[in-house]
Amino acid sequence: MKRPDCLYTFIGVYILVQIPPLADGIRWLSLARMNSVAAIQVPEMCDSLFGLVKRQQKICRKNLEVMDSVKHGAHSAIDECQFQFRNRRWNCSTVNAKKVFGNVLKLGTREASFVHAISAAGVAHAVTRACSSGALSRCGCDRSVTGRSPKGFEWSGCSDNVAYGTAFSKEFVDARERRRNIKNSGRKLMNLHNNEAGRKAVEDNMMKQCKCHGVSGSCELKTCWRAMPTFRNIGQIIKEKFDGATEVKLDRNKLRPRLIPVNPQFKPHTNSDLVYLIASPDFCEPDPKTGSLGTTGRVCNKTSKAIDGCDLMCCGRGYETRRRKIVDRCSCKFHWCCYVTCQKCEREIDEHTCK
Repeated sequence: MKRPDCLYTFIGVYILVQIPPLADGIRWLSLARMNSVAAIQVPEMCDSLFGLVKRQQKICRKNLEVMDSVKHGAHSAIDECQFQFRNRRWNCSTVNAKKVFGNVLKLGTREASFVHAISAAGVAHAVTRACSSGALSRCGCDRSVTGRSPKGFEWSGCSDNVAYGTAFSKEFVDARERRRNIKNSGRKLMNLHNNEAGRKAVEDNMMKQCKCHGVSGSCELKTCWRAMPTFRNIGQIIKEKFDGATEVKLDRNKLRPRLIPVNPQFKPHTNSDLVYLIASPDFCEPDPKTGSLGTTGRVCNKTSKAIDGCDLMCCGRGYETRRRKIVDRCSCKFHWCCYVTCQKCEREIDEHTCK
């Protein structure tokens, strides 16, 4: 093979590897497992980050200082997914540093809808937090929240700039679905909808925090600002949306494709609801095609009748019980001033694991 032919072959293979299909899921989540993101100093380094499409690489080159927040957002999304699903058959187990959740995201299931929503929310939350803390030079506190409220307090302090955080999340996270070469319009619309639902969970749940000013703690003057809820609260909100997610299908009857409920008796979903295209597998047995790791070896609750109970978690295969020693802190004492000492106490527990 001549040298030019070899070069063209290499370029073709490179393109196939570097441009991931839509079904590969949210590959940019692999940023959470990379140590190099925080050390990006020059725009050229963005091209070497795994999982970014060309548009995301371009955003990275123009927003180097924001990429550390993207990394933290991805890390928070993975951690929150694993917390919210810790007692379910699919528990957000990570496959490897690149594929993260593996083939689970290839399917348009409600699990995929949750991952998209929590990931978009993670970036919005992390970037907003970085703005408010002064870590980013191009954004700061939301100064549009000012003046005196009809309730008698002053809007002041540092309100979280959620508008900037959600706008950056929309630009970066949605870049994969907005590519022109995507043929699966149903999955594209599903992903974009759930991304937006994740950001809405942040926007729609902003809280008012206040501080009193006056002599001896009196509240003669009260100043307030708008603050985001904790990401744990965001995760709980999106998990509730997951439990009530709507199964949808692609409607091509109009000029613009849209998603409509499969069951016409259900009311249309809102912008804050999660939607999915196909029913989830049962995740009982290992299946590389669906990304299921099975539940063999998972710890279950013998007395629970919910999904974390041994009957449901183990899919009727039964469970094994073993005695295990654990060490707790006990007999803790406070000493003036100011430290606490504790003893270590051992106790045995029964641990049940699925066969």
